[in-house]
Amino acid sequence: MLTIRMTYITPDRNENEIIERMNWLPGHMITATKEIKRSINLVDIIVEVRDARVPLVSGNKDIYKSRTKKPYLIVLNKTNLADPATVKLWQDWFTEQRESFIFINALDKNSINTIIKRSKQILRAHDATRKEMKMMLLGLPNTGKSTIINKLSNRNATKAAATPGQTKLSLWVKADKELRILDTPGVMPPVIHEQVHTMWLSAVHAIPDHIITPEYSACFLVEHLLENRSKAFQDFYKFESLDIDLITAVEHIGKRRGCLRSGGGGSFDYEQIYKIVLTDFRKGSLGLISFERPPVK
Repeated sequence: MLTIRMTYITPDRNENEIIERMNWLPGHMITATKEIKRSINLVDIIVEVRDARVPLVSGNKDIYKSRTKKPYLIVLNKTNLADPATVKLWQDWFTEQRESFIFINALDKNSINTIIKRSKQILRAHDATRKEMKMMLLGLPNTGKSTIINKLSNRNATKAAATPGQTKLSLWVKADKELRILDTPGVMPPVIHEQVHTMWLSAVHAIPDHIITPEYSACFLVEHLLENRSKAFQDFYKFESLDIDLITAVEHIGKRRGCLRSGGGGSFDYEQIYKIVLTDFRKGSLGLISFERPPVK
């Protein structure tokens, strides 16, 4: 008899529960939001780091645009994990919107250097004589802020953590004689209005797994890859076909990865399967994936 604990969300099932979860905002994020707003006047430029797979949903522009007219740069990180064709659509869209933006891979030093170069260009458009720069780095949890600041400063100024939301306090870091960076805690928007947006953010790990559980996130991800006929997903787990349902796919992955409970009986360790799917996705093993596409005019 099938014993899978399938509490995965569909539009007509468990909606109230997921809405409650997606309006989660821990106390330290509320405090951090207030601190960020107070600190804006201390910097020359604001650099907002987003995830290139969800360019708008991973944004939190209201946290600074409602408070100041200071120049800003939107840095879309993890481009190396995003679908290149969709990235090109976003580049065109941001250009049409006349936004200041760059797409980067924070693991690439050349990409990191473009942040400084572009920030200086933006600042000099306001003041051609300016040399020194005070930069605020902000963004949702796990968008890569700590990795970026470590690369900019050439040291482990902050610890890049696998768990989102680890940076709890703002921190000034001196990158070089002309650049000081105010690193801020990752903060979420106070409300996420769309259920699917919550699932996107959970999949890319901007929302911790204990908030939207691995079960929700992994099942959403498997269904997304099945529906989009992902060749990389099929090849990685060696599916004969993607014309299968969610449960069949989950159990196939369990068989491939040896996720059977101890003691025999052939029952699956579903929790282990969910964690494996999320880990494989977050490492990029399931292909280059973009969840969000530019708004249609």
